[in-house]
Amino acid sequence: MNLKVLFVLLAVALVAIIALNWILLVGFSKSPNCANRVHLSEHGVVHRNDVFADLKQEELTSILMYLKQKLGVKLVNCNKALPSDNSVYMIELQIPRKRDVLKFLDEGENQPRREARAVVIFGAQTVPNITEYIVGPLPNPAYHKDVTSQRYQNLSFNSRPLTLFEYEQVVSRMGLEKASRLLRESFGSDGEALIHLDSAPRGFKPGDRETWFPFLRNLSGPFMHPLGFEVLFDHSSTNISEWAVKKVFYNNQYFDSIDELVGQYDRGSVRKMKLHREESDPNYASLEPRTEYETVAPLQYEPKGQRYYVEGNDVSYFEWNFSFRHSTVNGLQLFDIRFQGERIVYELSVQELNSVYGGVTPSLMRTKFLDGHYGIGLCANELVRGVDCPYTATFMDTFHLMQSEEPHRIRNSICIFEQNREMPLRRHYSSWYSAPSYGGLSDCVLIIRSISTMGNYDFVFDYIFHNNGVIETKVHPTGYALTSVLFDDGLTYGAKLQENVLGNIHTHFAHFKADLDVAGTRNSFETKDVKYELKSVPWKSDQKVHVPTVKEKILNTESEAAFKAGAKLPKYLSFVNLEHRNKWDHYQGYRIQVVSFNPDSVPEEIPEEKAISWQRYQLAVTKYKDEEQRSSSIYNQNNPWEPAVYFEDFINEENIKNEDLVAWITAGFLHIPHAEDVPNTATAGNGVGFFLKPVNYFKNDPSVYSQEAVYIHSSQKAEGCENNPMACTPEYASCIPHLPAFTYGKD
Repeated sequence: MNLKVLFVLLAVALVAIIALNWILLVGFSKSPNCANRVHLSEHGVVHRNDVFADLKQEELTSILMYLKQKLGVKLVNCNKALPSDNSVYMIELQIPRKRDVLKFLDEGENQPRREARAVVIFGAQTVPNITEYIVGPLPNPAYHKDVTSQRYQNLSFNSRPLTLFEYEQVVSRMGLEKASRLLRESFGSDGEALIHLDSAPRGFKPGDRETWFPFLRNLSGPFMHPLGFEVLFDHSSTNISEWAVKKVFYNNQYFDSIDELVGQYDRGSVRKMKLHREESDPNYASLEPRTEYETVAPLQYEPKGQRYYVEGNDVSYFEWNFSFRHSTVNGLQLFDIRFQGERIVYELSVQELNSVYGGVTPSLMRTKFLDGHYGIGLCANELVRGVDCPYTATFMDTFHLMQSEEPHRIRNSICIFEQNREMPLRRHYSSWYSAPSYGGLSDCVLIIRSISTMGNYDFVFDYIFHNNGVIETKVHPTGYALTSVLFDDGLTYGAKLQENVLGNIHTHFAHFKADLDVAGTRNSFETKDVKYELKSVPWKSDQKVHVPTVKEKILNTESEAAFKAGAKLPKYLSFVNLEHRNKWDHYQGYRIQVVSFNPDSVPEEIPEEKAISWQRYQLAVTKYKDEEQRSSSIYNQNNPWEPAVYFEDFINEENIKNEDLVAWITAGFLHIPHAEDVPNTATAGNGVGFFLKPVNYFKNDPSVYSQEAVYIHSSQKAEGCENNPMACTPEYASCIPHLPAFTYGKD
């Protein structure tokens, strides 16, 4: 080729490249950034001041300083306190009485005093005790009052929660160093390289504080690496010099002490085990990626800005408006939920999480965890953009003071986002009797979420708001199942997951509180069921037909509205207002639709079942009482035989007609671990909870006024945006979303 021709071709190619780059740059510059503005609903934000807002850092600190000055005793930092010391265990917001809040919100009366709940452990007293105080007013506390006897019926000292410092003291006094050779030969590690897990209940009667501590291999996903070595430790005395090992479990054998185990091991009279692991062995429980990253997951974004508004702890989304808080004990809670400006729900919250295990090992043989004991809110953790929540979600920090003298900040522990579920909320295509037409509405929802890691399991808590007035409450467990060494009869209690590893059978239960106020606080509880009635056929007298009919009933007492576990539920369960009717003369109401896989509950004859007596009921409706705010407590796990809160006492013959009512809802499922639970359990198919659905509350479906409604008729151009906003998608969705930089674990 001629050299001159070659240079000409190169020059033309260079010009083409420059031109192409210019076109691309100009093209991209014409794509604007997506809007960042926030859209307010016509009802705006309800200004509740800080009635439901969690305590600020400075408030937590001021309360702690006040207690140190006013209680008249020496208070030791809880993270260093022995059982014989006095310490402040926890401080969190005290929600004011409901009637005082409603007078403030609805009648313009003075805002209730802002107060805190403080749990103080008095171990240095002649009679050690746990005392709960109401401290106020905030931000400058000037009084404290003891409310312990008003709230709890059995609050023994040993029902107090374990602190991390107590765990440390227990393990340091087990004498594991005596068994160093046994541990190395059996597991390839000495005691310092192992980690321990908790179990409960801690004994067999009130006053007991004896805990089986199973030991695990200290690897990523330790719950999948059991060792078959456990220690029963008595830590019931306030004098730690009296603490002692009571039993030892090793390779399916029991011993009275570490010394006895070591002595018999050295003499060769013990069935030895060898569960070694080489450094090069792959960790089947690791969550590290097993393949290289190549593709990008779909991403939702808001081309015209967020359509919800967050101000402090108040949220507004189209017709919805509510407040939220993050309780140290109970986690994410919602208050004063309104739709179209009217209150539907006063409180929506998780009350307790419970897991009941089965197994041959001593720890799992009896374990019944109550996660409120550990602090569901305290165990929340930072949410990861793009995985735990959409990348563009709004993230909020929370603050807690438990087992510490410093408020603990949990960064990005709540997220709020709108989600297009890519599922029509409703739709219909018509062509049979008229010109073809289509009408539909996408199901766009607002979700507020938090996730707590309760040891081995993570729980995803969602409150979901649909544009047709429906509220969805969901809990999804994920994380690791508890396992044990697979002994001879192990498969009776689960399934083999790996060599020598048994995934133990267990149940998950969640208990919820739904304090509905349907058209006011004077509500009643209605059931609707189906009954087939035999009718004569009008046009053929010799024939009969079975016709389904609706049977309605207003229940009168709490005991009538307490539906036992395993019993057949009426098809419709609704809060109704007998004094308010919709346009079509029906009582305004909201239906409770439970989503549960109904595992068997713990038999009532088991002594520790009293701590979880709420499991006896799929649903129970009670009259609202100030003294019946919580169905469980942080103390129930450690004294289940005489629980501080006994839910069964909530249910009696009290009238529930035209009263302020509360629904207590139980949902759960059975989990028999299987191979696909390795490395850990997935959320798919494991969500439980309930829906709150309007039933004759409105004159029609309120979502007919939604902005997303699409209507296409054969007489109109489908490409027109007037009745079909989807036709404008290429135009309004051509913007470039603003994506914040990914961060985790740092400000």
